Amino acid sequence: MKIKAAANGPLLIETNEAKFIKDGKEEILSQKVIALCRCGQSLNKPFCDGAHKKCDFTGEVVELELK
Repeated sequence: MKIKAAANGPLLIETNEAKFIKDGKEEILSQKVIALCRCGQSLNKPFCDGAHKKCDFTGEVVELELK
């Protein structure tokens, strides 16, 4: 699994599969890249909806690889 904080954007998680639990409901996310909000403005939290582009969010690029 790899996690990257995109420049001025979301946290990008590269994985084969992830389990998402919200309000006691479990959902399997099968997409290869999951984008999580980092600016706090997304209407679809914890997922990114592109709101960082409208609020002038700034953030550095950081990468973490888990083995």
